[in-house]
Amino acid sequence: MTGPATAPPPRLLVTGGAGFIGSHYVRTLLGAEEPAAADGGVHVTVLDKLTYAGVAANLDAVRGSDRFEFVHGDICDADLVDALVAEHDQIVHFAAESHVDRSVDDAGTFVRTNVQGTQTLLDAALRHRPRVFVHISTDEVYGSIDAGSWTEDSPLAPNSPYAASKAAADLLVLAGHRTHGLDVRITRCSNNYGHHHFPEKLIPLFITRLLDGEEVPLYGDGLNVRDWLHVDDHVQGIERVRTGGLAGSVYHIGGGEELANRDLTRLLLDAVGADPALVRRVEDRKGHDRRYSLDWRRIREELGYRPRRGLTEGLAATVDWYRNNRSWWEPLRSRAAVPGAPAAGVRP
Repeated sequence: MTGPATAPPPRLLVTGGAGFIGSHYVRTLLGAEEPAAADGGVHVTVLDKLTYAGVAANLDAVRGSDRFEFVHGDICDADLVDALVAEHDQIVHFAAESHVDRSVDDAGTFVRTNVQGTQTLLDAALRHRPRVFVHISTDEVYGSIDAGSWTEDSPLAPNSPYAASKAAADLLVLAGHRTHGLDVRITRCSNNYGHHHFPEKLIPLFITRLLDGEEVPLYGDGLNVRDWLHVDDHVQGIERVRTGGLAGSVYHIGGGEELANRDLTRLLLDAVGADPALVRRVEDRKGHDRRYSLDWRRIREELGYRPRRGLTEGLAATVDWYRNNRSWWEPLRSRAAVPGAPAAGVRP
């Protein structure tokens, strides 16, 4: 007698898998990041356009795996997306334009990638019905909150073109469930940090400049507040949602490390061992949200998520990585400049 047949390991299509968070997710699944967290059966196909923030080298650690494939392409390419979705059981959708300063100057690019690209994936999903569609979103879709924390049921009130494009994508994804019955799951995370972070965002930009003894910019009065989430914890939260989340549900993934930007700057100065005189105040960004804060009880209570990396430990490890991996970030610095923004402009 033979036992009951077991389902074959899932084939995952990961969009934007050469970016900061997407590549960390892929490396983790394939055992190159945290071997203890590796899924020994899953096959991963990355679809990435390799725009300025997509770094092919982020995937070097898994290129030799027989469970990995890379496809260079655009999520707005309907024929390519259709062919790929037809061959995969699950979709984890990271691909997005994500830099707020760039969205202020060029909102159309964000609408094309974040809204049209997401709809292109959903159209293919309707034709081929993958088992799971996980959409990676952001806390910025809620706008700004003075006190308390947003729940997953809070209204969306985005302020920047980037956040508006992500909010639109979220609503399209949820409509795919409510109208067509797709098994979609959305994650909204707080601010990420960690190694392989493209050096245009606050933490990697500050670290790389301070390591070279250069000035770093601090927007406005420095009192904008963010919750900081190590990318390891973000990835483990996404995996809990992919493997155990409920269809049509939104899950917040937080780090539990809420901090004003000026206080974060002090921590970075200490971690690098840099002179506080290198901090330069710059004019605040247009529409700069004052505070973000997520209530992440749902993922904790339903799926057992807990952040594992404290900010002090995580920042020290991140600084060490950038100190020891100049060959990765130095060639990227010229690509990190934001067209039309002040020379020291940076999105926290």
